[in-house]
Amino acid sequence: MPVGAEQRDERQQAILKILRQRHVSRQDELVELLRKRGIEATQSSISRDLRQLGISKLGQEYRPVTEDEEPDTSRDMAVLADFVKEIRTAGPYQTVVKTVEGGAQQVALSLDRSGWPEIVGTVSGDDTIFIATGSGGDQKRLVARLRARFSSGSGN
Repeated sequence: MPVGAEQRDERQQAILKILRQRHVSRQDELVELLRKRGIEATQSSISRDLRQLGISKLGQEYRPVTEDEEPDTSRDMAVLADFVKEIRTAGPYQTVVKTVEGGAQQVALSLDRSGWPEIVGTVSGDDTIFIATGSGGDQKRLVARLRARFSSGSGN
């Protein structure tokens, strides 16, 4: 039976409250914490909720960005540096970042939140990120910035 939008919103608000109050490192831990609050959830619904809320696991914990706090992209990217395997260009406006399996979404989210003016947008899969830039000059600046941040990447 599908869960109503009201129940989903209540569950998502509870998730945000929990994550602001304590460190949570596993989705099954969130399921249990919600159950203790009288909210039933499955691991798959938690996974969907986290994705919809824009919350990803950085380091060993899930951490939401509060409204009064800017994401610490420097810290996020330092944590994610080990995820990046390769940085390459694909034509004059597209950059491809290869990551470890399952790492692309976290890296792309951090890039999206970075506010870097060179980035027009990102699309990520499981281990690949496509980054669009507005010009060839933007692409060159972006690649230099990515390589400096992630100390990785070869090829062009």
